[in-house]
Amino acid sequence: MLDFGSQFSQLIARRVREAKVYCELVPGTTPWPELKERHPAGLILSGGPASVYDPGAPQVDPDALRAGVPVLGICYGMQLIAHHLGGKVDPGHAREYGPALLSVREPNALFRGLHGELPVWMSHGDHVSEMPPGFQMLASSRSSPRQPRVSGPRSAGAE
Repeated sequence: MLDFGSQFSQLIARRVREAKVYCELVPGTTPWPELKERHPAGLILSGGPASVYDPGAPQVDPDALRAGVPVLGICYGMQLIAHHLGGKVDPGHAREYGPALLSVREPNALFRGLHGELPVWMSHGDHVSEMPPGFQMLASSRSSPRQPRVSGPRSAGAE
């Protein structure tokens, strides 16, 4: 898991391990050649307090996004995926913080066995306003009905 400063990175890594999946937490800026040596089956990009446009904001190595391994982006991680793969990230009109409902628009394997509305915790200001080529919006929240929350097919993200 690539850590970009989310207050939930340790919790997410622990939940992945509880699902009996090996998970290491490494800095989000770890270069792809170093990650590749670990033979990842997939990558999780955590959230974090930065904006992809902040000077000095932590950036993912774009080669990691093009390496052919599944990628899950959470909040800032999803925004990095969009930013590096041809989508657009804009400042949100309203900051979303706290409990929210995620509405599944396009059911797929990621949501198998889950309800159409899911209670989630949101903490972000920016949003993906344009999906990268080849991606589609799968879910959204009420505060941001047009902004993508989970995308695919190459990578999946949740914000």
